[in-house]
Amino acid sequence: MQTITPEEAGFSSERLARIPKAMQNFVDRQDLAGTLTLLARHGQVFHCAATGLMDIESRRPMQADGIFRIYSMTKPITVTTVLMLMEEGHFLLDDPISNWFPEFAEMWVYVGGTAESIGLTDLERPITIRHLLTHSAGLSYGFETEHAVDTLYQKAGLYESKSSHEFIQKLSKLPLVHQPGERFWYSMAHDVLGCLVEMISGQSLADFFQERIFTPLEMVDTGFWVPQEKLARLVTMYAPREGGGLQAAEGPEVDRTVPPPVFSGGGGLLSTAADYLNFAQMLLNRGEFKGRRLLSRKTLEVLTTPHLPFPPGAIAADQGFSMGLGVGVLTDLSQGTRRGSLGSFGWGGAAGTRFWVDPQEDMLGILLVQTMPGFWRAPEIFESLTYAALVD
Repeated sequence: MQTITPEEAGFSSERLARIPKAMQNFVDRQDLAGTLTLLARHGQVFHCAATGLMDIESRRPMQADGIFRIYSMTKPITVTTVLMLMEEGHFLLDDPISNWFPEFAEMWVYVGGTAESIGLTDLERPITIRHLLTHSAGLSYGFETEHAVDTLYQKAGLYESKSSHEFIQKLSKLPLVHQPGERFWYSMAHDVLGCLVEMISGQSLADFFQERIFTPLEMVDTGFWVPQEKLARLVTMYAPREGGGLQAAEGPEVDRTVPPPVFSGGGGLLSTAADYLNFAQMLLNRGEFKGRRLLSRKTLEVLTTPHLPFPPGAIAADQGFSMGLGVGVLTDLSQGTRRGSLGSFGWGGAAGTRFWVDPQEDMLGILLVQTMPGFWRAPEIFESLTYAALVD
């Protein structure tokens, strides 16, 4: 993608310079080890800045071609492949997922009690593909330590599954948090959608992504693992150290150079700013990239339409947003601290990464960092400073 000056993009260079200064402040305070920020407008990059370090121990400076674990920024890519299959006539959004995975037809729904003495009731309606796309299926992630269902998730060994089939078998035996379609509850729904893509296509999710997303979008460094020859570009993951500072959060037992046993449609990808830029630009182009159409513009309208509100506190920085298909959509500028235009959409990842697309201003932004849990002040400041620098 071509690079232009901020002024050519309708931005102030002086004001944009506040972004790397703010990111460096986070690095200096040891909230983050390093950051990479990127902005593009009218199909051209006008800002790309690296601050801090890729790896504290070796003192490697952050590089523009660093490879990051993007976690839940995988979800919009999975959603794109699901909608591709919908456009090919394989299903409608309100089709039950049990048409492909019968195990989900017989699930139970939580109504009270503890993990040891749990109250359950029957399904009132089937789980549909739309429910999975909007995190309203009633599935969970196992994050809530006080919730009985999440306690069962934690005991089920879902992350130790050796195949997609084993994952589906384990997940389908757990109760739902609520009736399908009742509300938003962040969950493993997009992992189920990844399994659906594999079931319908007859390919692994890695192969389908490569053929249908990464190759046409020229995403040359994105995948579920990092080839050995690219390992030096992998940015180290950090976590807060007790007493202050940061410490490495992913030990040597995690080998990122080999394919995982299950390709997570909800959070398994590693990527770069340049690669994710191409994916985000395709969304901004309403489904097209360099003459290659991945989705129709009418399907993109469905993807970016608000389908249901986020309950208070459901996810970080959710005020003013509603749930689209795999993305949050800005619907109320009077709420929260986020900036943008009505209809802007995007998503983040657990390590503090975030992207957003603003169709009204024909622009997009990407922040890549590697700190777990995510330091959410950084993307909010990045967005705020970006819009403060817009002069045209």
